[in-house]
Amino acid sequence: MDQTNLSLLQKLSKPTGRIDVVLDTDTYNEVDDQFALAYLLCSKEKANVKAICAAPFHNEKSLGPADGMEKSFQEIHHILKLMGREEYAEVVYRGSTTWMKDEKTPVQSEAAEKLAELAMGYTSQNPLYVVAIGAITNVASAMLLKPEIIDRMVIVWLGGNAHEWPDNREFNCQQDVAAARVVFGSGAALVQLPCAGVVSAFTTCAGELEMFLRGKNKLCDYLVDIVERDGAAESPYKTWTRVIWDVTAIGWLLDGDYMKDKLLPSPIPQYDHHYSFDPGRHFIRYVYAVNRDALFEDLFQKLSQVVL
Repeated sequence: MDQTNLSLLQKLSKPTGRIDVVLDTDTYNEVDDQFALAYLLCSKEKANVKAICAAPFHNEKSLGPADGMEKSFQEIHHILKLMGREEYAEVVYRGSTTWMKDEKTPVQSEAAEKLAELAMGYTSQNPLYVVAIGAITNVASAMLLKPEIIDRMVIVWLGGNAHEWPDNREFNCQQDVAAARVVFGSGAALVQLPCAGVVSAFTTCAGELEMFLRGKNKLCDYLVDIVERDGAAESPYKTWTRVIWDVTAIGWLLDGDYMKDKLLPSPIPQYDHHYSFDPGRHFIRYVYAVNRDALFEDLFQKLSQVVL
């Protein structure tokens, strides 16, 4: 095995000890980014948060990617205030306001520039961990701005569907396929947590949230309220459950036995929202199962202990 492949496989192993982390999040898009952000900040024994970047999104909650990014930026600050962690406000950065127009042109933003600057301070042996839980525009743009950082990062991305899923029409991936193609094709150390077919099993419900989080603190009450609001509004069933997808990306970093993964050749996201596969491509780490109960137990325990 050549030295490049050996270095890649070493970085794709689960990290040991305390690590430096950047979180890239479309925080206002869903109800799960808020959980993931809070969970990361509650995991100081493992993660030293260096930056929090607002990612763009466009759906019924935004007028376009720029508006989605700005709403995410404001929601990050709202979560910090609820947690009494305003000291992190100085490391929150606005991200991309548009999608990438092609696979060679970065979208300039404060977040992309900061990520490129930060990553240059790391090495292949001591990489920066970048957890992305939205469209991956900011990360791909940083890589295009400063290609030297590709070997200095480990990217943990919740994006795309399971490789055996009939299509790849997943929100984070389909919004900016060009960015996804840049990241998957870069040769960077990448951990993929697919949505439909894998992480879609990571669900909770009103009864569970009321039992374990309601009344613990202002943060917990806010999280319960937004899940119950959207869960009830978007399901035709009284017995609704809600996927809290993004928490799993944080879970991969932690020491618990929260998921199963394996090494696979990097897939190729296509513009028709399917994958192509080439067995000769570099390896990525692919999560294929989540220990739902163990991860929720750790999440609920940490969130309920937030002291304001």
